[in-house]
Amino acid sequence: MRIGIMGASGRVGTRLVELILANPGMELAAALVSPGSKLAGTPVAGGSIEYRPAEAAMKSHCDVMIDFSTPVASLALQEGVGKKAIPMVIGTTGFTAEEDERLTAFSRYRPMLVSANFARGFEAFRLAAIDFSRRMPDAEASVSETYHARKKAEPSGTSRLLARQLFEARSRAMGFAAPEPAITVNREGDTVGVNEIRFDLGSAEAVFTYRVHTLAAYAEGAIAAAQWLVSTPRTAGRYSLADSLND
Repeated sequence: MRIGIMGASGRVGTRLVELILANPGMELAAALVSPGSKLAGTPVAGGSIEYRPAEAAMKSHCDVMIDFSTPVASLALQEGVGKKAIPMVIGTTGFTAEEDERLTAFSRYRPMLVSANFARGFEAFRLAAIDFSRRMPDAEASVSETYHARKKAEPSGTSRLLARQLFEARSRAMGFAAPEPAITVNREGDTVGVNEIRFDLGSAEAVFTYRVHTLAAYAEGAIAAAQWLVSTPRTAGRYSLADSLND
């Protein structure tokens, strides 16, 4: 499987490049960085290609592309790819509602699997928490996150996703708008990622915790998603991690 990486110099992108180069069943087809990156034009360690700006990506033959960049760069990539039916795995977060609509519009040309969190096992964690909220709608839900100290001190796309889906699940179960879950943001040292959902039942409490030990978890999950996306020809459209678990 030939894989192109968008955001190859980032925290997750670096791990993706390492995993692909170490796997004999995979080939790194492109390592894309921003035009101003100091890596642009330099060879990828252990590989036969160079880091290069995304505008050169259209000449690469990829079976799938994995994008962990920024909303602006991600949408620019989609524009550049145009109508080509290259499957896309997108782990970029921070899209505004309008940007997300633009992203979805490109899925009419190609299969596109989008998720706020690709860490292995996260999707099962999310589904379990949403199911609990649906079964126990009277339990007040709250969301908290802990990431490394260098990350912006605002709720991540993961926490926003969890809070929104908990709100929707409780609201449907109760038949009226439930209170929106509070989100607590913590930044500590080099913490990779801890996501926690608490359900206050008054006389009891349920806590769901998902802890990521290394960045490789995100890279491994993204590669697994890419393998699912290309293992069987998928029609153009937008997919979620839940879709990949249902096969």
